[in-house]
Amino acid sequence: MKKYIIMALIILSFNLAFSHSLISYASKTTSSEQAQQEKKELEEELENANSESEELKSGLEDTQKAIDSLADKKSNIESYVKDLDSQLNSITEKIEEICSQIDVKELEIEETAKELEKAEEDAANQYEVMKKRIKFMYENGNVAYIELILNSKSFSQLLNTAEYINQITEYDQNMLDKFQETKLCVAQVKESLETEQSELKELQAQTQAKENEVSDLIDTKSTQIAKYESEILSAKELEDDYEADIKAQNEVIDALEKSVAAKKAEIKKIQEAEQTADSNQKSTENITTTYDGGTFTWPCPSSKTISSEYGNRLHPILEVYKFHNGIDISASTGSTIVAAYNGTVVGAGYNSSMGNYVMIDHGDGLYTIYMHASELYVSTGQNVSKGDTIAAVGSTGRSTGPHLHFGVRLNGSYVNPHSYVG
Repeated sequence: MKKYIIMALIILSFNLAFSHSLISYASKTTSSEQAQQEKKELEEELENANSESEELKSGLEDTQKAIDSLADKKSNIESYVKDLDSQLNSITEKIEEICSQIDVKELEIEETAKELEKAEEDAANQYEVMKKRIKFMYENGNVAYIELILNSKSFSQLLNTAEYINQITEYDQNMLDKFQETKLCVAQVKESLETEQSELKELQAQTQAKENEVSDLIDTKSTQIAKYESEILSAKELEDDYEADIKAQNEVIDALEKSVAAKKAEIKKIQEAEQTADSNQKSTENITTTYDGGTFTWPCPSSKTISSEYGNRLHPILEVYKFHNGIDISASTGSTIVAAYNGTVVGAGYNSSMGNYVMIDHGDGLYTIYMHASELYVSTGQNVSKGDTIAAVGSTGRSTGPHLHFGVRLNGSYVNPHSYVG
């Protein structure tokens, strides 16, 4: 108010004719203040919209990480199930081999049983023959043999008869011993085969149990795979929702940026009208910044090390190329961050993705953004000049280490910062 009184006195001291210009100026000043207030409100809306957009991007990134994690788990289980299938095939082949061996052993046991039966029959027959001879000798004593010897017509026939009787006796004994030996051998073979058959059946039972265990495990893992597939599908639907919301939010941001630009143009016209009404009056408040095409200064004087460039880069988890909308400048925590060019701070705050951030409007739709700061030294609405300290390097928000993420937006889209900072 004091300013207006002084200005009125100056005008009156020159000429009363300037009274009309004073009234006109006061009216325009009111319009300018109203326009500035509207611009400030639009800039606050823009800041909120940018913050909401970053929150949505953060949610999208979390969802994409969840999808990656689920896909990894699903892939690991699928690999495990593949190994289990291979094991199951090997076990099935082993069971078939054992069953085949058991069939062979059963045939061998059957054949051996027949051989044992025949050996027992032959031994029994031989035993019957010997029993008859023994009975004959017992009942007749040595008379029969003596008669055979006495009935011999010559000494030679006598010797032959005695030898014949001796050979018959030895033959009977040898045949009985042979049949007994065969019987014993066959019995041992049968016992060995039955033992092998029993062992094979036990192995078959164990292998069958293992097959059942692996089969049950495959069923369980298949159920888990189906569960992960369902969760991945749900997460991808959520991802689509985030992307749709981000697209809608970007449209809101674009509209707000256009509104801010229009309001600035309106303010500029009002200020030009004010200057025309009184060339001696200069407004020092709410000066509208217009980008004059000058070169930006490097935003982090202590470091020029770029850890991640602008543009497509290979995502370390997804292993696909993703767009990086700025440059990351590595620097120690607390390092100075300066305004790259003259402008007005339209955003200074915090969100979970950008951390502590500053957004500066340089006019004509050109903005710079500084993210992940440890400290902020400016506030919304403040005018800054090229090289002014605005923040300190940090690792707030979604960050893996101290650095400055520096981005440049032109007419609603991110552009390569190197076009402005070299």
